[in-house]
Amino acid sequence: MPKTTMEEQQAKKRIKNFNEVALGFSEKDALKEAKRCLQCKKAPCVKGCPVAVNIPEFIKLVKEKDFIRAAKIIKETNVLPAVCGRVCPQEGQCEKVCVLGKKDDPCAIGRLERFVADYEREKGETGPKNRPKKKVKIAVIGSGPAGLTAASDLAKLGYKVTIFEALHRPGGVLFYGIPEFRLPKIIVEAEVDYVKSLGVELILNVVVGKTFIFDDLFESGYKAIFIAIGAGLPRFMSIEGENLNGVYSANEFLTRVNLMKAYLFPEYDTPVKKGKRVAVIGGGNVALDSARTALRLGAEKVYLVYRRTENEMPARLEEYEHAKEEGIEFVFLTLPCKITGKDGWVNGIKCIKMKLGEPDDTGRCRPLPINGSEFTHPVDQVIVAIGTGPNPLLTDTVKGLRLNDRGYVKIN
Repeated sequence: MPKTTMEEQQAKKRIKNFNEVALGFSEKDALKEAKRCLQCKKAPCVKGCPVAVNIPEFIKLVKEKDFIRAAKIIKETNVLPAVCGRVCPQEGQCEKVCVLGKKDDPCAIGRLERFVADYEREKGETGPKNRPKKKVKIAVIGSGPAGLTAASDLAKLGYKVTIFEALHRPGGVLFYGIPEFRLPKIIVEAEVDYVKSLGVELILNVVVGKTFIFDDLFESGYKAIFIAIGAGLPRFMSIEGENLNGVYSANEFLTRVNLMKAYLFPEYDTPVKKGKRVAVIGGGNVALDSARTALRLGAEKVYLVYRRTENEMPARLEEYEHAKEEGIEFVFLTLPCKITGKDGWVNGIKCIKMKLGEPDDTGRCRPLPINGSEFTHPVDQVIVAIGTGPNPLLTDTVKGLRLNDRGYVKIN
């Protein structure tokens, strides 16, 4: 049997709203898909999962209609199943090594995970009872996926855990970085509530490194600190015109729209400038999220400019297909070299065509400029989504913290 399809909003309808695109499995769909699982003894899918979820076992329980137990199996190693079921790149992990995929479509592990998690949430299930209790206090800085996961694992072991979050809503990139149409805020809130049900304390609006420093935490009785601040510092291209009005980093653009609910303006007083002709620079999931968000805000035309081809794009295939269906125009083998403006505002983007050379350190073919191929595209908004780095706001205040050349904390 082929992989069970999942119902989605039609493209013409969904580009006019921020509702979730993928609508999830029905119970009938989930049972049909679960029957496809071969229940492999060696289970390569488990090895392909970054957190080693017992995939055959939870799918077996789905087949038996024991959805609550299936959710508990997942949560033994993954505290965010409703999130991962929606945005985790299963096609490059567990589903990539699924035995079914050798001759047919792999089992839809992510879709089944989402179904199970949603079922449990709707039934109002909470965290495990009778957890061990210890007096040791541990601080977690950041409430994104890493912080929530670390906090929940420590709480299950009995530690008294406090998460410190800089923003006014918890969830980190799950809340401010991923659009509503891919990951509804209500899902993130439910996952955070589950972590809190384990006994984790959450303190918002605290910037560690400014509000207080590491030494203050140790003096307050915390015996260990887990740094989970992510990579929230946007990178730019260092080209002329990046300081013009109408140029956004993807971080700022998505944060305004997601965290501040600019997509509900004027109900929420957080407007964001809506471009008519928008260029998004980059080829990852964040670039696609930005492009699809700009379209939903009312852009007449959205271009995604990427210096390689679609074969080298790091974005998920599913998101790329959705973007094409929605009318995003992909401009491949193209590199921006200048942003032009008039009266301080963006009015175009000058680019040069590229060709692929030999593979670089990432294994992808290195893009090389084609002399004399420059052209200018008229746009009134540019969103830069070429990656992020670590924010030094915290790390610069910690004495003795060892960092690598990229500014990340050294593990060893």
